[in-house]
Amino acid sequence: MTSDPIRVLIAEDEALIRLDLKEMLEEEGYRVVAEVGDGQQAVDRAQELRPDLVILDIQMPVLDGLSAAEQIASARIAPVIVLTAFSQRELVERARDAGAMAYLVKPFSKNDLVPAIEVARGRFAEMTALDGEVRTLEERLETRKVVEQAKGRLMSEQGMSEAEAFRWIQRTAMNQRTSMKALAEEILAGGTTPEEAPA
Repeated sequence: MTSDPIRVLIAEDEALIRLDLKEMLEEEGYRVVAEVGDGQQAVDRAQELRPDLVILDIQMPVLDGLSAAEQIASARIAPVIVLTAFSQRELVERARDAGAMAYLVKPFSKNDLVPAIEVARGRFAEMTALDGEVRTLEERLETRKVVEQAKGRLMSEQGMSEAEAFRWIQRTAMNQRTSMKALAEEILAGGTTPEEAPA
């Protein structure tokens, strides 16, 4: 059974980079559902098409990529990857604060693109799963912080990857009929650990 290709929206004002990006994505089996040249179009098309992933350039006319990323991420439409021509620390931090799940520095290759997509989709799935548990923004941030710390502990003590640690927390919480936050607090208190690391 083949799963449906991941649907991607590209927002990049330079036509050549947009074309390159589209080719790279299509060679890797992704489906580009829209290509736009400014941030406002990116937000509008994302709301309309609900893609599985949005790739945004930071410097775009009308609405810059960071503002567009913020709107798309806060509406939980799709994971966002930002493209930047600079590896400037503060831009990367601003992108993260805007809700971007990963970033790529130009020029990038297919080898950079696919892992960034996987990371972005994994983080977005985690966030969505956590959001389902909590109601207020304050609670959401608190939960995310505790789960991040618990993941860190599992990664260092159990040698798990970030994704494995999150899946373990998610699965165990479901099995124990408790919230991920409560389980994460237990892990941090030293109460719960995986008997054997998951394969």
